[in-house]
Amino acid sequence: QVQLVESGGGLVQAGGSLRLSCATSRRTFSTYAMGWFRQPPGKEREFVAAISWSGGSTDYADSVKGRFTISRDNTKNTVYLQMNSLKPEDTAVYYCAADPGLKSNVVAGRVSYWGQGTQVTVSS
Repeated sequence: QVQLVESGGGLVQAGGSLRLSCATSRRTFSTYAMGWFRQPPGKEREFVAAISWSGGSTDYADSVKGRFTISRDNTKNTVYLQMNSLKPEDTAVYYCAADPGLKSNVVAGRVSYWGQGTQVTVSS
């Protein structure tokens, strides 16, 4: 079992920035593809970003390209989501995701492990 613990959510004004973190104690973290998803109020969960096990390849949803950056530090077993130029429509619960397979699995939502979620609220 892989436990994922998100942090860094909160309330921010439009145009501001937040950095989400997702930590795990799993020693095989460095072999897992990781990602972020979000669930806006009243909507289904949607893909945001994914990163390969090495960090050498990333994917983003069109709605966040150029504003969000996913990265990872395998020495700290942590993945990050830097969110800049935030908009009210970015308001959602953000979930960390992990899968021992390819990054494409994460992009497709075929995820083995989920975090508990962290709330991000962007005020206008």
